[in-house]
Amino acid sequence: MASSFRSPGAVLRAAFALLVSFIFIVQPAMAQSILRDAETEAVLHEMSEPLIRAAGLEPKNVTVVMVGDPSINAFVAGGQIVYMNSGTIMQADNANEVQGVIAHELGHITGGHIIRSSEGMKQATGITLLSLLAGLAAVAAGAGEAGMGIMMAGQQAALGKFLAFTRTQEVSADAAGVKYLGAAGISGKGSIAFFKRIQNLEYRLAIPQDDSYGRTHPLTSERLAVLEHQYEASPAWNKPTDPALEARFQRVKAKLRGFAWESAQTLREYPESNKTDAARYARAYAWHKSAYPDKATAEVDALLVKAPHDPYYLELKGQILLESGQPAAAIAPLREAVEGTRAQPLISALLGHALIATEDPKNFEEARSVLKAAVARDNDNPFAWYQLGVVYEREGDVPRAQLATAERYNLQNRPELALPNARQAMQGIKEGTPDWLRAQDIAMVSEAAMSKKKKR
Repeated sequence: MASSFRSPGAVLRAAFALLVSFIFIVQPAMAQSILRDAETEAVLHEMSEPLIRAAGLEPKNVTVVMVGDPSINAFVAGGQIVYMNSGTIMQADNANEVQGVIAHELGHITGGHIIRSSEGMKQATGITLLSLLAGLAAVAAGAGEAGMGIMMAGQQAALGKFLAFTRTQEVSADAAGVKYLGAAGISGKGSIAFFKRIQNLEYRLAIPQDDSYGRTHPLTSERLAVLEHQYEASPAWNKPTDPALEARFQRVKAKLRGFAWESAQTLREYPESNKTDAARYARAYAWHKSAYPDKATAEVDALLVKAPHDPYYLELKGQILLESGQPAAAIAPLREAVEGTRAQPLISALLGHALIATEDPKNFEEARSVLKAAVARDNDNPFAWYQLGVVYEREGDVPRAQLATAERYNLQNRPELALPNARQAMQGIKEGTPDWLRAQDIAMVSEAAMSKKKKR
């Protein structure tokens, strides 16, 4: 599409810039839009674990991260991390569709496609440089128009070479997805259904379907023609998804919609006449966002009647109570939620927040213990570090409050704020201790980051 409106050189430069941004900038740039939820992460892990094993990878080393974006997309950006837009989950009909997406992205990881993308750029750049030199030579010889034609043709050829390279990677990832789903005993019906959804979207957007040239991906119709045959040949083709897993996915999908959608849209999609667990879950979030804590609590209580010890229902009840100004009442359900999830770090951080919010010094020791355990298990949680800094400050341990603050700003990629806090922490903590060494590490990393920014 882009080549119809912009010069080949501009398209090539844009393609290279986009790829580079995905490889090097995506994690810091996305840090503020990553959505974290204990239940969603647990369900995504359960859905992906058999596929990760089928890919020959270790589940504990692979993470599926949810990005706060309503569009349908998933991608990898280096390492063993699959980034999935929240829109992919919200618009999927079932868990099997999302598993198809995960299988495809694992194909990019095992194929080393992010690392190998530099090969495609190198080939394309070589073509561009050669055409540039040839064109300049023609211009110098007095054939200006011919020289410009040579350069433009070279840029077009380079773009074509690069896009052909990426299309090859997509075909490879498709094939890997088929392999991993089959090896895991998971049907490919969801993958086919998801491709058809993408195809329908392309039709609505009037995206040409007759030529794959100029596209980073093969035509969806071409992919479907190949994949349908391969998936139908798999012994797992007619194997249904585990009903319990499907039910958990529908819960996660509903709560995500309740969180991300406007409340009016949620209530239209899940009217009060709908008494299913997923509908109540979505409405609870919608009412809570709309500042109707009584209605939100009523929906959660209805869920707890059926499942009184469900840790995620208890987590939501505690969150509603806490955020409606009742931190003391929130402690009991949050404590049970922490116990029921074996001290899940995100829920533990919420419990620590509730304990601090009571402003009762008797709760500070428990809050500190809970929050220290949370960051020990999940170091990448700025909210938990913030709460730990608060409780240290309340207890009068200013140096460790500064260290916790430095940790938070370091995670948020704000070295100009992490550095002074780390330095102040070092002045108040005994030299050579683990906390002092950690403050020193943050200070060094922050100094390096700030120096790099100045050079830019």
